[in-house]
Amino acid sequence: MNAYEIKKATGIEGIVLNSGRAEPEAGHGEIKIRVRATSLNYRDLLVAKGTYRGGSKPSVIPLSDGAGDVIDVGPGVSRFKVGDRVLGAFFQGWTAGAITTEATTRSLGSSIDGMLAEYVVLPEFGVIRVPSHMTDEQAATLPCAGLTAWNAMVEVGRIKAGETVLLLGTGGVSLFALQFAKLHGARVVLTSSSDAKLALAKSLGADDVINYRDTPDWDKAVSILTDGRGVDMVVEVGGPGTLERSIRSTRVGGTIAMIGVVSGTGQIDPQPLISRAIRLQGIRVGSLAMFRAMNATITKAALIPVIDRVFPFEKVHDAYARLIGGAHFGKVVITL
Repeated sequence: MNAYEIKKATGIEGIVLNSGRAEPEAGHGEIKIRVRATSLNYRDLLVAKGTYRGGSKPSVIPLSDGAGDVIDVGPGVSRFKVGDRVLGAFFQGWTAGAITTEATTRSLGSSIDGMLAEYVVLPEFGVIRVPSHMTDEQAATLPCAGLTAWNAMVEVGRIKAGETVLLLGTGGVSLFALQFAKLHGARVVLTSSSDAKLALAKSLGADDVINYRDTPDWDKAVSILTDGRGVDMVVEVGGPGTLERSIRSTRVGGTIAMIGVVSGTGQIDPQPLISRAIRLQGIRVGSLAMFRAMNATITKAALIPVIDRVFPFEKVHDAYARLIGGAHFGKVVITL
């Protein structure tokens, strides 16, 4: 079969097509999937560069996100049948309950082979059905960015109607968080360096937008927008480069869901967190049970993910380059 592998974790040039990789077969309790679409996340760039904290196995097939059709089931499979449209879960060992070390040891596209291949085999407990109203390309955006935003907003943040959430940027997680916030009746303040992207965010329901290049003290702008109170929650994707301002933007007793460190690493003074009694919660995608809850809500609301651009399988490097360039608004998808 055709599959991409990371031969050298030095960047996208190390991602190589292997046209002779053995096609996997479904064993006991497993299902075989013909992959139809995959999507990229910032984490995939780290894996390609060899800087992903969790590391990756040699010649790993990249990408955690993918949707496809069940084409075979192994002995003992009871939940799925041939023809079902399915998604793989990011963590193949986290079915439900609190996160544990054991639950996160098997993640697609790093410690185990991912979805950037014509065929994959996964255990049936690591698979979920595609929302019926979505295309494969739309569904392929859900396993990492979608579920991460759901975990942050709903499972951890318990966002409610009338509350205010601050979102940073217009990547996949932030735009899913925007959609989930509006589904729950919350007010959204969103930042970006692009007026064009801010306009698109407004069209998706963002209530207030701030261009952080024009307004570098954007935390002060957030304070003005909230009459000095601060937001109830921040979905923080930047890291040390933005965290201090996020803390100053959060109300006393509010929550910051820490998603990523796009702006790099560094030290943060914990005193403002303490003095404002702010909860800082790290988010690592989510469990299969959370995935089911999210998909149920998505299906009821007929929510459609925001896709920036769709690339064909033979243009994988162009898809990675699109994500690296930062001009994307929403998810970058690869179709097979």
